[in-house]
Amino acid sequence: MNAAHFSHHRRAASSLLLVLWALLLLSAAVFAFAKWMQQDMQLHAEANRDQEARAMAHSGMAFALIPQVTKLTPGLEEEFQGELGYRVRIVSEAGRLNIKWLLEGETPVKLDILNKWLERRGLGFNERQIFIDCLLDWVDGDNAHRLNGVEDDGDYHPPNRMLQSVEEIAQVHGAEPLTATEGWQESLTIYGTNGRINPLAADLETLRLLPGNLADPRLQAFVTYRRGRDGLDGTKDDPKFKSIEEVLTQLGAAGAGRQLLVDLVTIDDQIMRVTSEGRSADAYRQVEAVVLKGGGKPTIYSWKE
Repeated sequence: MNAAHFSHHRRAASSLLLVLWALLLLSAAVFAFAKWMQQDMQLHAEANRDQEARAMAHSGMAFALIPQVTKLTPGLEEEFQGELGYRVRIVSEAGRLNIKWLLEGETPVKLDILNKWLERRGLGFNERQIFIDCLLDWVDGDNAHRLNGVEDDGDYHPPNRMLQSVEEIAQVHGAEPLTATEGWQESLTIYGTNGRINPLAADLETLRLLPGNLADPRLQAFVTYRRGRDGLDGTKDDPKFKSIEEVLTQLGAAGAGRQLLVDLVTIDDQIMRVTSEGRSADAYRQVEAVVLKGGGKPTIYSWKE
């Protein structure tokens, strides 16, 4: 092979290597682009499912807000095309402790309920005394402080009016031992038509706060029974109670303790906490509202997504 022929083969081999290298780079670019497109499509699909789940949650809420709809109304749980659906729960807001009602009038029996709740949240005796007195100083109409309370002090100025939200409690002097506990807000409310506790919605811990020497096994059995077969409050399989007297009998209340409970409990409160969970495939979104449901247009007190 002469030199010219060798040089020609060498240039051809180099050109082939360049072509192969270019093809390799192009393949890598195509692969990267395809992967990016796949990820982008997946993100868009996830975003679409999230939006569909949100739309389903809103659909369930819209249905639940119809004045005539109750937890016994068909249609609170629906599925569409297999992957879409919503599930709604309607639970009396009176299942939570109404902090405004507990403080109102400084009634010893109601303050005792608050004191026992704080004790079960882990607050010591002195912490409870300070916090309750400071709460009362916060909501009363004067600037005279109680034994363990605080009125105007430096930058601290209680508004001397009733609480306007559960979150406002964190601003009260002496609240730190309570607000440091997890989930403290979930047991409280400021909404209610009469403030009393609804045993058909209250959890076991709240029922244990009621006076009247109610037996704990009886309370546990009551909660299990009232939730029906699905084990959830606010669904259509919950048993229906005709009167507060029937509820008190199920709770095992008797004698003087039963009479005391009559002024502390209710089953007629019309303010509800409505929770609607929407689903699209494996995406879930939830909408929660506190509403007054009566004969006319519902009044929405709070809305959270």
